[in-house]
Parts: sequence; structure tokens; C-alpha cells
Amino acid sequence: MIITERLTIKSMSDSDKNSLIEILRNNKVNATYLTPDITSDEAANKLFDRIKEVSYIPDRFARGIFFDGKLIGIINDTGIENSNVEIGYAVHPDYHNKGYGTEALKAVIEKLFEQGYAAVSAGIFEDNIASRRVLEKCGFILIDKTEDIEYNGKMHHCIYFEVKR
Repeated sequence: MIITERLTIKSMSDSDKNSLIEILRNNKVNATYLTPDITSDEAANKLFDRIKEVSYIPDRFARGIFFDGKLIGIINDTGIENSNVEIGYAVHPDYHNKGYGTEALKAVIEKLFEQGYAAVSAGIFEDNIASRRVLEKCGFILIDKTEDIEYNGKMHHCIYFEVKR
């Protein structure tokens, strides 16, 4: 568990299911946070169960971001290679522009470095200016890695950022 000035970042429990599904189904979140198709309740429940399970695996990172006891977002690893971990994050739009994403990400980076990772990277859609600002506030720098991804029937140009210990 990670505790910041305003947030708690921790594993999820069954009581967080509806909040996480609401976050991941939100149109604004779904436009920028890569999720599998969770239009059916069965798919949404399976995804939640998998994220919850991963949130308890010591060598993986998937945690909920909680404000006043309510799940408002998620930060998770999307890949681990040697001493580099790639992460993704999403915060419910009702909690945007309040610094919660930046606060959570800074704390998670510190924790990942404590766990022995030498670098943390993140990929974002190039037009996601808000996420870019969050990364830059957390010390990430643009690296020479790009990728084109088809997501939700549309091509997106992804750019990558990294912060090193």
C-alpha cells in the first residue's frame, strides 16, 4: 500500500468492481487507456477479476488509486523487461485536473524504484496532451520510440516516455 497526501494506492477488492468497470467503460477513459472490449458484463467481470488478481502478485504492479476510500483510477504495469517496467494509468474524468494522476504516478514511480526497477516507461497516444503533462510533471522524458496502434477501429500514433532512477 502506498499512501500520499491525498491518496491511497493499493490492491483492489471485490467491492471495487463496479467503480473500476465504470472507469474503464467511461468514454473519455476508453478513448485513451487501452482496454479490451468490455461491452458485455461477462467480459467486464473477467477483466476486473484479472486486474484484482494481478494486484496481489508481488512481481507485478496493478493498483487502484483511492481518494476518500473511493476508487478513482488505476495504475498498472503493461510490460516488464529486465529492469524496465512500462506502466499505464487512468483516472476517472470526474477527478481530472486536480493533480491526482500526478500525485499517484510520482508515488508509484518511487515505489517501483524501491523495488529495483531502473527505469519506468509509459506510452501515450500522441494527441493525449493531458497525459503528456502528467508524465512530464513526474520527470519523464520523451524517448526515441513510437508505435502505431489500431484501437477502437482507429489508428493511433503512440509516443513513449521514460524516467530513470
